[in-house]
Amino acid sequence: MNIYGLTLEDMISYMESLGSKKFHAEQLFSWLYQKKIHSYEEITDIKKDLLETIKKDYSIDPLKIVNVEEDVDVCKFLFELKDLEHIEAVFMKHDYGNSVCISSQVGCNMGCKFCESGRRKKVRNLESYEMVLQVLMIEEYLHIKISHVVVMGIGEPFDNYDNLVKFLKIINHPKSLSIGARHITVSTCGIVPKILEFSKLDLQINLAISLHAPNNELRNKIMPINKVYPLEILIPALKKYYDATSRRITFEYILLDGVNDGEKEALELSRLVKDLNCYINLIPYNETNHIEFKRSSTIQIMRFYDILKKNKINVTIRREFGSKISAACGQLRSKKEDV
Repeated sequence: MNIYGLTLEDMISYMESLGSKKFHAEQLFSWLYQKKIHSYEEITDIKKDLLETIKKDYSIDPLKIVNVEEDVDVCKFLFELKDLEHIEAVFMKHDYGNSVCISSQVGCNMGCKFCESGRRKKVRNLESYEMVLQVLMIEEYLHIKISHVVVMGIGEPFDNYDNLVKFLKIINHPKSLSIGARHITVSTCGIVPKILEFSKLDLQINLAISLHAPNNELRNKIMPINKVYPLEILIPALKKYYDATSRRITFEYILLDGVNDGEKEALELSRLVKDLNCYINLIPYNETNHIEFKRSSTIQIMRFYDILKKNKINVTIRREFGSKISAACGQLRSKKEDV
């Protein structure tokens, strides 16, 4: 097991099971997340015999960075895991802070037609420590402090719910990375039971829904999850989520040329979300070599945006990052594994 998979509460329980004290857990947490040690030998205020026991029970091994691609204000990292599988994370520099988008699974079973990650099926869930280490290692590599985290990389986070929640609690804790809950966003394609469960989590973390279509017919074609949880189930669940949390919902909407970017779809989208406290994040598509979908033109993106605005929908257009690198989710992993 890896030490970075323990919450502070887990660490306290572990220390007490060894007959040790709560403050030893807090000391160890501080060494890991504030002093950011690389080995147990660097710890100076915990007895050696206790450290030897911890060392036997929990590794402190990092992930392996095998590739980094850089563009203006963006770096994409390819990590190799202990079992030689690969995942990605992306650092983005914004005017409001330093953000990282992390992966939650090796591959993905959701099968969204436009997504490179879905082209390669799920191999396994990531452990919570493998999610934590993506953030820590990017901070160390770039010599920066991460202020915002998005769980929107490879995988469906709610298909790995328990490890996800552990990860969120670790990075949010004030004695750990202390990343504010309102600076953390989790994206899901719409697994309704987990949305409702997430609404009961005692953390003010943001929820984003990968929507990408305003009606069932179109969403069924490009997002198979809609056949299980169609819009008439998803939208009421989101209303329940808002009633429970009072948290505004984000809808992610990738614009695909000639597929979901017309006036008809913009009007349908306006009607679909008009009664929700939400905003729409329009995303210009990052094209890949393996998928036939194309990016909507800038003119069409602006037309779509204007229709939503005229219908009094809160809407933004996501800033485009990484036009010169393998920017699409799963693309860098595919390049590595296609060799």
